[in-house]
Amino acid sequence: MPMEGTVQSIEVSAPPQLVYEVALDLEAYPDWATGVKTVDILEEDEYGRPLKVDFVAEAMIKEISYRLQYDYELESGFSWSAIPGTDIRAMEGSYEFKELADGSTEVLYALRVDPAFTIPGFLRKQAEKQIVSSALRGLKKRSESST
Repeated sequence: MPMEGTVQSIEVSAPPQLVYEVALDLEAYPDWATGVKTVDILEEDEYGRPLKVDFVAEAMIKEISYRLQYDYELESGFSWSAIPGTDIRAMEGSYEFKELADGSTEVLYALRVDPAFTIPGFLRKQAEKQIVSSALRGLKKRSESST
């Protein structure tokens, strides 16, 4: 993950496999991920995991559409990158899930977004931080309510 991105973590009182499954249930994101309006899974791998997915999200200044390509090479999580489009020039992100001694999970979320529209750097960075922190809070709440 490039240094200019945003990286945050949160502790979730649920086992890593459950948190992973909640994070991978992309179709449920509109129910708990702030700003996500629609999710359309276009392609899955042989295990039924999303590979290519279209999103529509409410951004700070406008509604944006983007397509993500998912990768499952991380040992304890997954990553994604945007296919360049009208609203997003580049986006890279990842979730990593680490089991803690008490059976809970530390979730590390990294994100870097390069919008295809003009936005001052400080606002882009602020939006990234807001996306990451609200996603982590939503993932925690959703995962803990699933236990």
